[in-house]
Amino acid sequence: MNADLIIFNIGVLYTPYIKPPIRGSDMSKIKEIKNAFIAIQDGIIIDFGDHDYVNYISPKTVVHDAKRQILLPGFIDSHTHLVHAGTREDEYAKLRAGTPYLDILKAGGGILGTVEKTRSASFEELLRHACGSLSEMMLYGVTSVEAKSGYGLNLETEVKQLRVARKISEKHPVRLISTYMGAHAIPKEYKNNHQGYILQLIEDMKYIKSEKLADAVDVFCETGAFSLDETKTILEAAKKLGFKIKLHADEIDALGGAGLGVDLGATSVDHLMAIKDEDIIKLSHSNTIANLLPGTSFYLNKNYANARKMIDSNVAVSIAGDYNPGSCPTENFQLIMHLASNQLKMSPEEILNAVTINPAYHLGISDITGSIEIGKEADLVLMDAPNLSYLLYHFGVNHAKHVLIHGKFVVSNRQIVRET
Repeated sequence: MNADLIIFNIGVLYTPYIKPPIRGSDMSKIKEIKNAFIAIQDGIIIDFGDHDYVNYISPKTVVHDAKRQILLPGFIDSHTHLVHAGTREDEYAKLRAGTPYLDILKAGGGILGTVEKTRSASFEELLRHACGSLSEMMLYGVTSVEAKSGYGLNLETEVKQLRVARKISEKHPVRLISTYMGAHAIPKEYKNNHQGYILQLIEDMKYIKSEKLADAVDVFCETGAFSLDETKTILEAAKKLGFKIKLHADEIDALGGAGLGVDLGATSVDHLMAIKDEDIIKLSHSNTIANLLPGTSFYLNKNYANARKMIDSNVAVSIAGDYNPGSCPTENFQLIMHLASNQLKMSPEEILNAVTINPAYHLGISDITGSIEIGKEADLVLMDAPNLSYLLYHFGVNHAKHVLIHGKFVVSNRQIVRET
């Protein structure tokens, strides 16, 4: 078989190799191949390793010299709030002064402030802003993204967000998986009628399912947002409609959202800075992924999730960026990886599994991406670094030199390829 593209002279190829979900001590296991090549045909990996690749070359084959750069699977950011309008730098001083995040929300700011801006924004404004952010993520090596709605809190605007995400997926090379999050906060018009809003959410989910606008439903299970019982009601309704389910859980207060997520069969429970020890044990006996978001802890000056206790307890962990305008306004996924190393005390090998195959697993795309395997799509990133540890040691810069999605260069020499 001839290849469309061969990348050779790879310093080291790093990839997960264990079937997901990868948990506990297995998270420190990856495959390393020195002096490697990879052969790609029609966007699919047909071979890789340190053996001879000459038989894959034809007159039409593009041969790319990696110049001893390292090759990784493309990063998968499995928790973002990509589609929204406006910024919240006006709240930054309040956060620095110690005003609690939930107090800002209670006063009508936070999520509710972004809701007002998103409701008034046009489809084109949302599309332009989200595409810009997504391209910035891609420059840092992100090839797949989960994008949540949640800044509409009414059917009209939630659908607008989800349709923007659909439009992006049609025009942008980054793979996009959509999640409906109408249960992000209680809108002002339902301030004194939580039950009424929950009933409306359930009705709205029926329409969103019929239009195939989202793969999953997420709920912010937190003090001042949705209680444990309210979260259960919403997610049980979502499951009956055929949605995958997930939770923002135990971010600020230990309500037990992570345990509820396990009980309901959630694909992931996210944040977990305040998780109870008993729920760590529950997670360790489940296939629900603990999706940790260290950028949020960094920005809000909050405690970090106890990744070491989770991994040492045999939990499957992934790492995500949580890009959003209020608690993690950055598209730099490599910074998130550094925080996982420096603050969550994860090893380079654990982090690689946590930003590739484990997020691919809980997003339902691990059969096509998340690792370098024959038959998978060639979502790859060439990093201008001598080894995996160097990516985490030398922080605050972009090490991604070239990014490929489905076998095509979408970033070359740290510049977006024009066709994207």
